[in-house]
Amino acid sequence: MPYTALDLIELLALEPLELNIFRGSNRDIGTGRIFGGQVLAQALVAARRTVEDDRPAHSLHGYFMLAGDLSAPVVYFVDRIRDGKSFTTRTVRAIQHGKAIFAMTVSFQRPEEGPSHQQVMPDVTPPEQLPSELDLLRAHADELNPELRRILTQDRPLDFRPVDALAPGREPRRCVWIRAVGEIGGDPLHHQAVLAYASDYGLLEAALRPHGLKFRDPDLMLASLDHAVWFHRPCRVDDWLLHVIESPTSASARAFARGAFFTRDGTLVASTTQEGLLRVRRPPR
Repeated sequence: MPYTALDLIELLALEPLELNIFRGSNRDIGTGRIFGGQVLAQALVAARRTVEDDRPAHSLHGYFMLAGDLSAPVVYFVDRIRDGKSFTTRTVRAIQHGKAIFAMTVSFQRPEEGPSHQQVMPDVTPPEQLPSELDLLRAHADELNPELRRILTQDRPLDFRPVDALAPGREPRRCVWIRAVGEIGGDPLHHQAVLAYASDYGLLEAALRPHGLKFRDPDLMLASLDHAVWFHRPCRVDDWLLHVIESPTSASARAFARGAFFTRDGTLVASTTQEGLLRVRRPPR
């Protein structure tokens, strides 16, 4: 059954329960727990639903505290911290079974002009010349156990095209093109929420490469600890975006990664950082 960006928008749409309280549903992407990007994006939507003015989010900072239970809905409690002339601040707690699994602060800004500069986008292979990650997984489906095969080879709302999928190398860096499957429409919140969702996908993979590790290594324990996104400029996620990711360091069983999202014409539209738990039950190669 097709799974498009509009289905993702429906997943991120929340049911209002009471003033400042919302409930969200879940979808399994093959990890056995709620995907962190889903909670991140739903928390952003919950916060934005309490902001009356036309103010887009400019940054969010979140902490993952417990693994999310796929069988239970997530309830989001929003605190209206501040409504200023230029900035609006909200905090969000995501609750399951009476415990906080995630907490986030979001800042919104009234649109205004100012000096502008940015880093240069790297020169990489365009997405049309690259296979999708989903096609690569389906080509090796017989190497997966049946349950993982069913989930990992299902249709996705986002098309990921890794620039170096066939030769990843050992440098702590990766580039991947991302585009929503199908048009999303004109609501800026939808584009910000989907970008937030996508920003948690594979960010820590760059930290695995110097050690010869892979996501599904049975000796690896990998989990997001915190995550931040800065929205620099408006963008559409149903057009191609290049996510350039690097991992400057890993230490103390924690890996750090940062990324930059560029449009096809080289405009830097968002930045993201993440620290994750990185435990290995055997010495890395």
